[in-house]
Amino acid sequence: MKIISTKDNLQVLHEDNHIIVVNKRVGDIVQGDKTGDKPLSEVVKEYIKDKYNKPGEVFLGVIHRLDRPTTGIVVFARTTKALTRMNELFSNRETQKTYWAVVKNKPVETSAKLVHYLKRNEKNNTSKAHLKEVPDSKLASLDYTIIKELQNYVALEINLHTGRHHQIRAQLSAIGSPIKGDLKYGFDRSNPDGGIHLHARKLTFIHPVTKESLTIIAPTPDEVIWNAI
Repeated sequence: MKIISTKDNLQVLHEDNHIIVVNKRVGDIVQGDKTGDKPLSEVVKEYIKDKYNKPGEVFLGVIHRLDRPTTGIVVFARTTKALTRMNELFSNRETQKTYWAVVKNKPVETSAKLVHYLKRNEKNNTSKAHLKEVPDSKLASLDYTIIKELQNYVALEINLHTGRHHQIRAQLSAIGSPIKGDLKYGFDRSNPDGGIHLHARKLTFIHPVTKESLTIIAPTPDEVIWNAI
């Protein structure tokens, strides 16, 4: 059964006066879109308002996003100063992002660097990975390592070097290893909760105000295959 985040069940991984980091569930949408569903940003505002008895409007800045079917770490800014600095960290690639993915079809190499040129298709909201540059494509690179082999699936740890639209999903699909549940990128059936087995596992960055190094790790969803990893 799919559980959507609310102010009462929010999985908070780190919280201080400047930032709040939460573990996004499958189906949570980070920022409002055309569906009109309540976004995670509003849920976090409600949580802060409730917890600290804040009168009036709560400030919360959206720094980055995760695809709706994925899970894991999302950072929000609680002050404008933190928002500006965190935006700089993300745009300058001064953060280390590690993802876990469960795929079918074991990649040929145990660990490798994947480099593609990604071209986005706005109409069907997908990105296609090309080996050579094509018009309007953007360079995408990541490293992956196999961390566990299960009976029917393989778990990979992925470090991103670029942050492109659907990058991990498109690049893994391009090497014949689509992510479990990801119908858009070639997996044959959906997951019961409508999600995919892609999880933003770890994030390391310098705190925007205190300047200390922070490493945040998000527990994987409580689900059979994740639990086996």
